[in-house]
Amino acid sequence: MASEGFFERVYEVVEQIPEGMVATYGQVALLAGRPRSARYVGYALHSNPRPGEIPCHRVVFADGSICEGFAFGGPDAQRELLLGEGVTFVDPMHVDLAACRWPAGSSGSAVAKTTTKVAALFVVERWLHRCFPR
Repeated sequence: MASEGFFERVYEVVEQIPEGMVATYGQVALLAGRPRSARYVGYALHSNPRPGEIPCHRVVFADGSICEGFAFGGPDAQRELLLGEGVTFVDPMHVDLAACRWPAGSSGSAVAKTTTKVAALFVVERWLHRCFPR
């Protein structure tokens, strides 16, 4: 199934988020190679096959809010895990993205540039196969 490969890429990206930092669902989707699939990142994290290994608590919404339906104990558990790692909050339900957002995937990062190049190559390859079938 195609989603299995994407889910594995999501887990690989999330495992790289450093302690004390967070990433957004959209950011993880971009880094996993499917920039418009933030919702599917949520599905992948909800079915986290390795809950102590894959730090899904480090993924938040684009506005910095934590997930009210956090699969492994609710928003209080996610908040406590993040506070324990030194993540700062601007209010009880929103992390301080300006201070704690993982820079991977930002427009100037090497990861974003590589991801963009890979995505562009994929589009060109699909076009070539469509226009010049073997």
